[in-house]
Amino acid sequence: MAEAHQAVAFQFTITPEGIDLQLSRQALGQIYRSGLRCWKKRLSRMKNRVLKGVYPASPSSWLFVVIVILATMYTQSDPSMGLITKIQEHLPLSAQGQTMVSALLFSTLLWLSLILALRFCLKVLLSYHRWMFEQHGRISTITKVWVSLVRLLSSRTPLLYSYQTSLPHLPVPAIRDTLERFLESVRPLQSPADFERVSRLAADFERTLGNRLQRYLKLKALWATNYVSDWWEEYVYLRGRSPIMVNSNYYGMDFLYVTPTSNQAARAGNTITALLLYRRKVNREDRIPGTVIPLCAAQCERMFNTTRAPGEETDVLQHWQDSEFVAVYHRGRYYRLWVYRAGRLLSPREIQYQIQKILDDPSPPQAGEEKLGALTAGNRTPWARVRKQYFSSGVNKRSLDCIEKAAFFVSLDEQEEGMKGDDPEGNLDCYAKALLHGKCYDRWFDKSFSVVVFKNGKTGLNAEHSWADAPTVAHLWEFTLATDAFQLGYDIDGNCRGEVEHSLPPPQRLTWDIPPEVSESLAVAQALADDVDCHVFPFMEFGKGRMKKLKISPDAFIQLSLQLAYYRDRGGFCLTYEASMTRLFREGRTETVRSCSSESCAFVLALEDNLFCAAEKHQNLYRLAMTGSGIDRHLFCLYVVSKYLGVDSPFLKEVLSEPWRLSTSQTPVQQMELFDLVNHPEFISLGGGFGPVADDGYGVSYIIVGENMVNFHVSCKHSCKETVSERDFYIIDFQNDDQLWFTFTLEFASLSNSTALLPLGGAVCLTGDGS
Repeated sequence: MAEAHQAVAFQFTITPEGIDLQLSRQALGQIYRSGLRCWKKRLSRMKNRVLKGVYPASPSSWLFVVIVILATMYTQSDPSMGLITKIQEHLPLSAQGQTMVSALLFSTLLWLSLILALRFCLKVLLSYHRWMFEQHGRISTITKVWVSLVRLLSSRTPLLYSYQTSLPHLPVPAIRDTLERFLESVRPLQSPADFERVSRLAADFERTLGNRLQRYLKLKALWATNYVSDWWEEYVYLRGRSPIMVNSNYYGMDFLYVTPTSNQAARAGNTITALLLYRRKVNREDRIPGTVIPLCAAQCERMFNTTRAPGEETDVLQHWQDSEFVAVYHRGRYYRLWVYRAGRLLSPREIQYQIQKILDDPSPPQAGEEKLGALTAGNRTPWARVRKQYFSSGVNKRSLDCIEKAAFFVSLDEQEEGMKGDDPEGNLDCYAKALLHGKCYDRWFDKSFSVVVFKNGKTGLNAEHSWADAPTVAHLWEFTLATDAFQLGYDIDGNCRGEVEHSLPPPQRLTWDIPPEVSESLAVAQALADDVDCHVFPFMEFGKGRMKKLKISPDAFIQLSLQLAYYRDRGGFCLTYEASMTRLFREGRTETVRSCSSESCAFVLALEDNLFCAAEKHQNLYRLAMTGSGIDRHLFCLYVVSKYLGVDSPFLKEVLSEPWRLSTSQTPVQQMELFDLVNHPEFISLGGGFGPVADDGYGVSYIIVGENMVNFHVSCKHSCKETVSERDFYIIDFQNDDQLWFTFTLEFASLSNSTALLPLGGAVCLTGDGS
């Protein structure tokens, strides 16, 4: 414990002869090394600020410019066109000094001007998005030239945030274009009379209030870095007063078939180490691989040392620059575990040693401590009031600070999870629910993410949504799993590698004085958790390999299968949400792809005739969303402006009140180079999932793994009789011949009593009687 070491670094006694200092050289040495680590980090940040500030140039290019200018002046030429002479007139130096200093000043100004010019050129290049709309394998000459120019300007190895100032700002679409795309998206979902009514509302909105709101929005776009993200974070996430557990937080799973070790403490040791190594990369601003096209990295800034603090009207994201400890929960007790010792990151074996101390601790929880985490699982306003009343001072504040200022939260679960036992599919469902909500009190849902390590060595995480979107957390989790399994590894006994310094101070037990209001939050959270139904299903009949042979986007293929499944299940179509990232723009987050289109409905109704047309339409909608021409974020911001102006729009009110009964999201695999699925096909990730957005709808997450597998996570609510996450289903297998005709093969999939409601890959849900 750092405070304890600093307290005993020296002792003194007062004697008649004076003050007798008794110094502890070991403790002082540890304090010195901790301070040295802090100063190294500060110097590293300063260095990175310089490197980012001059990108795409380099600091050494300044010297090159100076040499060129001096060499030109040596030939009796004036490269400044008289500017150097004017500078010399204002310098009270000797003639030689005036020449040298004026040359340096002009060279610096020229160098800075070149940097700004290069950065402007790079921003213009990164604003080009036509490459996304070109057919695969048919790259235009313009795009080829664009790629060459981007590579030329990006030839110097960038840091994590080097591209931030060069990324374009998210454009504000023309209001007429947004309204036209909106009407196109709702046409297949409404009757002719309803569509005519909505069309009149849209036309009236454009003619009257719309253009006024658009002017304010364009003004914000000129002033702000991103006209959507701050409002999206505040009004969609932080101002929500309902529980963030299930409703907002999401989860990520471990490997499907492999558990690197069954030793819970060892798995926790390697997992914690891998996460801290990723944090080190982020702190050093190392370029994290995963994409060729530059993406905004702003979401990485609040990945660690971050918590969501509740407020009565709105929550606040709190972020600390650094943290040398993690918070650990086990059997109703909270601990602070230091992961640095005298400025040195503990080895995986040392962290395992410390975790084992926690597991072996026989002490019982304090009164009310066991279910304290339920405060973060219930409604936000009661939690804010309890926090203000009971956690603003004293022992509760000190202990709460230890959790909120921790790098992240670790839960050592007493249950065993994973695909195991006589009912592996059913156990996967339990695994999903354990990560989504657990017991409602054994996770800290306010932390940026909480790692869960189960008794049998399985791991997973639960992530808070307001600070970042799923691809950012998925990138972190991919790195963690790969580093744990392939780099850190375990010995033959399943323990972490490395040596242990047995003089490590034990984990610090946190103390509390718990109020009775915890039970209220637990009751709300428990009712929500009991209502959620989850089903996880690995589909292995075929994967993106066969989909790509059809020359169809795998994502479009799956989305069309989902549309067909929903139609067969509910007898109609619904407004469908698919998340698309907008990180091609600075501080971009997500946009909605309205997957249910006229073309997808035509495909479902005619089945085989319109597959290519529907898939191409979906891909075009996805591209429009990624390039800033979506529908929903623009309408959302117009609605926020209308509220600030105190005016009501019947059109916007109706649009934003429409329920998303089918909410979908693909978990991207971003670092395939970390996983050798050819030689180690068992190291397949299960991806992750989330709760349903609408009470009468479904939440569907899927991850396309390798060439022959798709993992699906389906959620709904028991309280809705029309939604069930498990049913019998049939598989429709799309097979393509030379004439692009399709053969449809129906075969019953017998997987215990039931399987997923929604299609997996090319699987399509039917009712049990096959209708």
